[in-house]
Amino acid sequence: MICGCICLQYPAMLRIIMSEMRLDGNLYPCMMCFGFGSLVFLCCVSGTGARLPLYAFKKVDKVCGNELPLLGCKEQHPVAFLDSLVLGEWEDRMQRGLFRYDVTACETKVIPGEYGFIAQLNEGRHLKKRPTEFRVDKVLQPFDENKFNFTKVGQEEVLFQLEASNDGEAQFFPNAPIDVENSPSFVAINVSPIEYGHVLLIPRIFECLPQRIDHASFLLALQMAVEARNPYFRLGYNSLGAFATINHLHFQAYYLALPFPIEKAPTKKIAKLSGGVIISKLLNYPVRGLVFEGGHTLEDLANAVSEACICLQHNNIPYNVLISDCGRQIFLLPQCYAEKQALGEVSPELLETQVNPAVWEISGHMVLKRKKDYEEASEANAWRLLAEVSLSEERLLEVTALVFQAITSSVEMNVKPQRLEEVDAVSPNAQHAIVAGSHECLVLQ
Repeated sequence: MICGCICLQYPAMLRIIMSEMRLDGNLYPCMMCFGFGSLVFLCCVSGTGARLPLYAFKKVDKVCGNELPLLGCKEQHPVAFLDSLVLGEWEDRMQRGLFRYDVTACETKVIPGEYGFIAQLNEGRHLKKRPTEFRVDKVLQPFDENKFNFTKVGQEEVLFQLEASNDGEAQFFPNAPIDVENSPSFVAINVSPIEYGHVLLIPRIFECLPQRIDHASFLLALQMAVEARNPYFRLGYNSLGAFATINHLHFQAYYLALPFPIEKAPTKKIAKLSGGVIISKLLNYPVRGLVFEGGHTLEDLANAVSEACICLQHNNIPYNVLISDCGRQIFLLPQCYAEKQALGEVSPELLETQVNPAVWEISGHMVLKRKKDYEEASEANAWRLLAEVSLSEERLLEVTALVFQAITSSVEMNVKPQRLEEVDAVSPNAQHAIVAGSHECLVLQ
């Protein structure tokens, strides 16, 4: 069965974007044919019965206990099926030559120093990845179907569909129909990868959502991290203005068998929410930010983080998110590098590196574009770049107050402070006080 609409009317387009995925011996339409709401979409879907693998994960309700034990993903467990599925399908696309360059050939090293920043020399990525097609001074911008979006990728780039199981058990269907009316979520390759297994999670793809986090999409990303059960598989998110390059809702994820420097940074607990979520702030790290952990349920954790992200979005504050430790630890990192660039406040020396510090760079995986920078990589140089990304201490306090105001109804008030020098990780005894400030804001003491 072959798509019989626009692709066959334009043979050149067919050669470029037609999928070659044959799950049952038939050819299926490219993702461009699924343009949501278009005549092309109606024609293709009604006549093809397009299919893709589908992984339905078991819903995890608990963040502690038997479902997801404390640091459980770092214990020895059988390889998770989702983990194997991602890597197997990604390797298949690599063998097919679908990537713009061979990321496995990129040089990588751990930079000597306390934090162990990781440097990668990737000279081809900035030349071959898609350019940014929107303004960088607005976090919220409408979806534009005329610009590149993920409905335009070839179906061969899509690895599988991802959704929660209806019967409470994980299931895999190697040849499942694409239910376009219910807008499935897709996992696809990143054709300009940073690391092995670099994929994109695209929630509810046919709704054509702009790059902005909502409760449902963040919960899906968190569930994917939990289901992978691999501490070296992290998910990241870049908002507009924080070096997202495509204004179509997506998360990134890849494998790196090293701890990220940000994961080593000490933290200080500053609040506990009524749902059991603990909020801490990063200490002794070049980029200031907040860390979310715990929660009575996975939804408690997802809701706390998504509320914070929605608050930043509404206040036009660019930010990045790292989902770490199999979903147990989430870093929320407001940033201002693009703003400083626009104001001419970034030194020419840093600008010459052409490094755009998005979630991976901020987390300590420095993707460098020039051999000179790679050879001269040092902890001091990494620190200098990332320090330009960070909000000031005063500005972070203001932003934290906004975040707490957004989730104030859930915050427990009966906690007390702990000295910074006593804290080298999130401690159950680390406490702080929250008091009402002027204009009904919350301020930290």
